[in-house]
Amino acid sequence: MSQVGSRHIVTEPMRRRHLPAVMRIERRAHPKPWSLGVFTSELAQGDDRYYVVLKVDGKVAGYGGLMFAADEAHVTNIAIAPTLRRQGLGSYPLAELAHESTRRHCTAMTLEVRMGNLGAQNLYRKFGFVVAGVRRNYYPETKEDAFIMWLRELLSPEVQARLKAIEAPL
Repeated sequence: MSQVGSRHIVTEPMRRRHLPAVMRIERRAHPKPWSLGVFTSELAQGDDRYYVVLKVDGKVAGYGGLMFAADEAHVTNIAIAPTLRRQGLGSYPLAELAHESTRRHCTAMTLEVRMGNLGAQNLYRKFGFVVAGVRRNYYPETKEDAFIMWLRELLSPEVQARLKAIEAPL
């Protein structure tokens, strides 16, 4: 929980009660949004998944999720309400996802990001993610390619120091 100016900001585990607000953001954030059924299924996966919501002044303003496989964490979905983007709010759910990945002793995190989404790419680079490849036509609804980005050595002192520096002002 943090206070930024007059705004009260908190991340908390995503619950079914959050899904109406999550769906409103999802539909505005993505050309091919996940369905309510996909989110419900993800939340039912138990320990293999981890989802959080970001609340600003008590209202859901964003969310993010992870899928765990062996010692890696894959960011499955992350979004901030379009009207609240470019305010640094994306750092909150991503920091929580990185923290949970560390808690579970994951050695790396990965994600795909649209080649045209420079704002998201900059956020991921701030956390230490680097481009490791390209998935051609990954987003067929817009015919966009995706960068595959990795944050390796997650448990190393260097990466942990970077994450602590990002989390400190949050």
